[in-house]
Amino acid sequence: MINRSLRLPLLLALTSALLVACGGPGGPPQMPPQDVSVSTVVEKEVKDWDEYSGRIEAVDSVELRPRVTGYLAGVHFREGGTVAKGALLFTIDDREYRAAAAAAEADIARATARLELADRELARSQMLVEARAVSKGELDIRKGEQAQAAADLLAAQARKQQAELNLSFTRVTAPIAGRIGAALVKPGNLVAPGETLLTTLVSIDPVHVVFDGDERAYLRYQQMSRSGERGSSRDTANPVEVALADEATFMHRGQMDFVDNSINPTTGTIRGRAVLANPDGVFTPGLFARVRLMGANPRRALLIHDQAILTDQDRKYVWVVDAKGGAARKDIEPGESVDGLRVVERGLTVGDRVVVNGVRKIFFPGQPLKPREVPMDDPLQAAAAPAQLEAPAATSPKSEG
Repeated sequence: MINRSLRLPLLLALTSALLVACGGPGGPPQMPPQDVSVSTVVEKEVKDWDEYSGRIEAVDSVELRPRVTGYLAGVHFREGGTVAKGALLFTIDDREYRAAAAAAEADIARATARLELADRELARSQMLVEARAVSKGELDIRKGEQAQAAADLLAAQARKQQAELNLSFTRVTAPIAGRIGAALVKPGNLVAPGETLLTTLVSIDPVHVVFDGDERAYLRYQQMSRSGERGSSRDTANPVEVALADEATFMHRGQMDFVDNSINPTTGTIRGRAVLANPDGVFTPGLFARVRLMGANPRRALLIHDQAILTDQDRKYVWVVDAKGGAARKDIEPGESVDGLRVVERGLTVGDRVVVNGVRKIFFPGQPLKPREVPMDDPLQAAAAPAQLEAPAATSPKSEG
């Protein structure tokens, strides 16, 4: 039990110690410097991108329909597989068309014989006219017969060409290379020319990605084109980046190849299209895609890690290390994400040292800091390294000797 005579001195000593720790009565709070990780803002060349929603489309898409009537005889492809240009896909019963081609061949032989006879008769009549054995009227008749026989031969040849063409149509081949769909008609069914849909075929490489841009963006692009800041996508193959629904980053590269000639008055948008290489078949027509179109020419910008950005109601801000080693708040205007870092449009200057790890330890401007430099692109991993090096020394038995 503490003696009453000692209580008052002890209380006074404790009070004095607390006042000293707090900087004295009425003085500013004195806190030890906080360990934080800082990184110098990154300055590099970046591109401004405008993001849109789009769809993947095939460059070429074909609906295969028969050109002659007949019963389907065979299907010669694997449904859903790839086919080469000119590959045989369907065959139609061709017996009727072979017979028609043979009949046309016979007509040619008959017309040829008739023409040869007419030629001989005409030559004989010309000799007889010169000998005054027949009249010129008879010669005119022979000339008419020869011309008619020549015309009959031409008609027979045309019928043969038509018959051979119809015969070739009984073999349905691939007009393009690509991926084929399901066979919608099975062998044994009657098909009609131009009506029966046999299957569909789409090209694979390259592909198109189509998207709609709003009127404001279109007017902005037009203004940049007039000022020379950025070429129009109608005349310039401006770069695009594409990400599929399961991709976090825009890892596919392409270029613009078309902008529509008018704005849709109902939606207030205009259709744009880019072309993408697809050698591995990653893109399938109909897939949703996120599209980024270059909004302006490359520019110099400052970038920081998203981890450093804090929110105060509707404002974004960061903590930086001031000249005295204390914390200083700077309000910023963040922009787009580039290579894992965030563009800062306003608020920071070249050389600013931004707190990227330990921001929750800072409570007021001017608070003393103990900064430790780390890379901007990976602050957490770099900050953990010193702690791992210090841990063995703290637990080593030799340190207690």
